[in-house]
Amino acid sequence: MTVVPMAERHLAALAEIEKACFHAPWSESMLREELGKGLFLVAERDGQAVGYVGCQTVLDEGYITNVAVSPDCRRQGIGRALIAELVSRARVQDLAFVTLEARASNAPALALYEGAGFGRVGVRKNFYTAPTEDAVLMTLFLKE
Repeated sequence: MTVVPMAERHLAALAEIEKACFHAPWSESMLREELGKGLFLVAERDGQAVGYVGCQTVLDEGYITNVAVSPDCRRQGIGRALIAELVSRARVQDLAFVTLEARASNAPALALYEGAGFGRVGVRKNFYTAPTEDAVLMTLFLKE
């Protein structure tokens, strides 16, 4: 598996992964709008996209928008590799922190982020819909 910057050739596959993972998936055109912005990275296996992470950047801040791994490729370290590469690139770009929200009930995601060094810094009440649920706000501070 390799992790590479998101490119046009990945968009159709990533849109399908989005549909398989999320209630309100990003479309191919929404993903296209992110090309060349922030840190959008794709995990490839045998030339095929199997997951991705998106992180929008504002000045020295990183905001993870999406982490998605194809359902048939989960529990193989792909999410961990994507987050690790994102954090590595965030450090190179001298970001002060990277932050995200995760569903309070999404124990695998919370464990993934905590394992990568993210800490719980707050709760956003009723952040998610379908079903309505709180979000756990998690942040990894990269500068002291």
